[in-house]
Amino acid sequence: MLPQAPSSLAHRIVPRIRDLGDGFQVRRALPDARLRSVGPFVFFDQMGPVTLRGGRALDVRPHPHIGLATVTYLFEGEILHRDSLGTVQAIRPGEVNWMTAGRGIAHSERTPPALRGIESRIFGLQVWVALPEAHEEDPPAFAHHENLPLFQENGVTIRLILGDLFGMSSPVATLTPIFYADVTLAAGKAVAIPPDPDERAVYLVEGAVDIDGETYREGELLVFQMGADVRLRGAPGARLVVFGGPVLDTPRYVWWNFVSSRKERIEQAAEDWRAGRFAPVPGETEFIPLPPRGPRWVDYP
Repeated sequence: MLPQAPSSLAHRIVPRIRDLGDGFQVRRALPDARLRSVGPFVFFDQMGPVTLRGGRALDVRPHPHIGLATVTYLFEGEILHRDSLGTVQAIRPGEVNWMTAGRGIAHSERTPPALRGIESRIFGLQVWVALPEAHEEDPPAFAHHENLPLFQENGVTIRLILGDLFGMSSPVATLTPIFYADVTLAAGKAVAIPPDPDERAVYLVEGAVDIDGETYREGELLVFQMGADVRLRGAPGARLVVFGGPVLDTPRYVWWNFVSSRKERIEQAAEDWRAGRFAPVPGETEFIPLPPRGPRWVDYP
């Protein structure tokens, strides 16, 4: 049993491990039975770290999304993104892919050709941000950004992925005032998380941190009480991401790769994918079929 959380914590979540096939596993922190979202962040996966040997490769075949933006960020490795808009974009550590699904998009994520057949590493995060209700049906779009804002001082390194935080502003256009940052702390160094956003969380990527005298280790999602003072102190090798934003404007339903404020919209998207009505990903012939069981709404929203 986990120790009782200090007063600044609302939830302490140990992610479930999911196998995506061929031994490639992810740690899924959101959604969780106790917590469906942190602000508009409705999905949180850690990919790897994994070493691909003997001809193994990452091959996430084309699949659809609606009503959300996918945010991909890597610590190690390289992934080639292709989508139904015709985008072909490699992502590498320190860069970010922001894909707006809106009314519908399909994409694939694979090991690039140049890395196939040789040993390579993959380690990163993918999160989904629910689009505001008024923008759920926006046209799909894709943006890739390099040279993200970086702060380095006195044992603290912060790369800002999304939003405004620690006096920096990310170039990524988001439709909601969210934040998301990659933070590395030397042993004993500390950083405070501003209390302004409604909902805030920390995911421990590597190492450990101390909060209110309690130590937390890699692979844990820590969600804080609204308005609580939060100060993180690093143990050796501490790397984490901090993220958060306003409470969702309306509850969201999540099923498979679809997010919407309306159940019937997800059911329509499922039927559209089954019937082949999503635009295809140019150059791709494979696809991930719809799960055999349709949406079940007992646990949502």
